[in-house]
Amino acid sequence: MLYDTKTGKKKNLTENFDRWVGSFAWALDSKRIYLSAENLGVAPIYTVQVDGGPVMKLIEGPSYFDDLAITANGSKLVFTRMSAQAPNEIYLSQSVNQSCKPYRPEGVFGDPIKRCGLEFLSAVNNQILSQVAMSPLESFWFTGANNDKVEGFLVKPPNFDSNKKYPVKFLVHGGPEGAWGDDWSYRWNPELFAANGYVIVMINFHGSTGYGQKFIDAINGDWGGAPFEDLMKGLDYAEQHYPFIDKDRECALGASYGGYMANWILGHTNRFKCIVSHDGMFNTDSAWGTTEELWFNEWEFKGTPWTNRELYRKWSPHLAAPSFKTPTLVVHGQLDYRLDVSEGYQLFTTLQRLNIPSKMLYFPDEGHWVLKPQNSRLWYQTVNGWVDQWVKK
Repeated sequence: MLYDTKTGKKKNLTENFDRWVGSFAWALDSKRIYLSAENLGVAPIYTVQVDGGPVMKLIEGPSYFDDLAITANGSKLVFTRMSAQAPNEIYLSQSVNQSCKPYRPEGVFGDPIKRCGLEFLSAVNNQILSQVAMSPLESFWFTGANNDKVEGFLVKPPNFDSNKKYPVKFLVHGGPEGAWGDDWSYRWNPELFAANGYVIVMINFHGSTGYGQKFIDAINGDWGGAPFEDLMKGLDYAEQHYPFIDKDRECALGASYGGYMANWILGHTNRFKCIVSHDGMFNTDSAWGTTEELWFNEWEFKGTPWTNRELYRKWSPHLAAPSFKTPTLVVHGQLDYRLDVSEGYQLFTTLQRLNIPSKMLYFPDEGHWVLKPQNSRLWYQTVNGWVDQWVKK
């Protein structure tokens, strides 16, 4: 938004740009703005003229670009870049007006993005990453709910052999207004999940960011509807088109909304050999009464539990308990105020009372995210161990 301090007028520079803007930077002459925005699993750099005109793509590639800044003389653009295979490093563009579309690197380090006049300013992780084998993120598209085109992603394990059959870790992202993409994370890292011999499948279901506001809004009031349909159809597509997938050895894993969906999956399909539910909503009524983000529950379920009770009941995973059968690992943190630890306790108690194989990993010192390094190691060991227990031959 542009605000004229003299006239008081406001102008939306991205009114016709159906994406969420990340970081941005002014050109030195104040005639244009450079910005990053998530788009179809990546985050290019765009530019827009302050006096009007369309948002134009400037730098794109199989990466997430962010943290934009302009050099003191205004001639160069500085930014960060990361991918599924490497965390953020700092780059410099030799020209603020040079468009660039780098192709996917064959390896992480002989980086062909330099062909576009982009220059490494940092290489903090080179030594460590040069010793690690990782596969690039692969995209696929399929027809999901409402006959909409939906994007999915696949990561192969190191030393991949197309003649072998691999078990699957089916990851469900949180938010739900979030997305999987060609980016790096120390939590829920697809490459690390793939490292011990798994194919990773991820779906950007209705509600995911980077596909336009209509696609994001489609999840509102429909938490277990179109997103669940997208997830199942996306996994069906992957099973049908990637012969190296062993559809009889699959585990579903999710946190936050992904934890909600893991709980929903638990009551609505038996196709998985195991489930991991991390910090997920189990009982929509109690989740409403214990969250610190009350507006969000009332937005997503279109009211309170007494003004719109049927919608709360329609999408509450706990009411499908009679259908629970799948072995489930429950993970929750005591300091989680987004989804109170009681949601994890309710799920674990239900599983135990139903005599379903289950285990709970409880963190007394973590909130909605597992952030402490030693806790993260325990988390990965426990989660991967649980999956191995049920799907590894």
